[in-house]
Amino acid sequence: MMKLTKLSPFYLLAFLLLLVSVDSVAQTKYVMSGTPMFKVDGGSSLHDWSMTSQTGVGEGSFVMADGKLKTVRALTVNFVAETLKSGTKGLDTNAYKALNTSKNKEIRFDLKEFSSSGTSYLAKGDLTIAGVTRAVSFPVKLTTSGSKLTFEGSFDTKLTTFSVTPPTALLGTVKTHDDIKISFKSTFQPIL
Repeated sequence: MMKLTKLSPFYLLAFLLLLVSVDSVAQTKYVMSGTPMFKVDGGSSLHDWSMTSQTGVGEGSFVMADGKLKTVRALTVNFVAETLKSGTKGLDTNAYKALNTSKNKEIRFDLKEFSSSGTSYLAKGDLTIAGVTRAVSFPVKLTTSGSKLTFEGSFDTKLTTFSVTPPTALLGTVKTHDDIKISFKSTFQPIL
């Protein structure tokens, strides 16, 4: 017959601490909420231009500990390319033609790595524009409000990086510059 021994207070305390530490670190599914902002800024031989989208969907798996973000296990964000608007119909039409939006409906980002150093964060992942996927990395600013997390950042790239030929207008007299800046701001909240 097995002899039952009395647990020492030390082992009991260690077991309880282990339970508390496991409970305080949790992986939680989050979805994009509110009004996101995705923006592309560029220039041409005539003037600077900007296109903005305020729609999109996204979801991620975030590791939280004591109410703070520790890391991001997965994150996907996408939006319909034709939701990018400049306020000028001709510019929008030329942009959609260059992006071949009839075939490539969405712009998508899939996170591959998320790292932190103090309060600085770096995101690395695959960005798909006009059906072409390229690896990108950029700094991210994180702010929290209750259980909501807001990610904000920007980075420079080129249209030709995504095999997009910079559009021209007025019989080629107005030429779009290859350099663009992509900016974003999106808020995520946990699924309850």
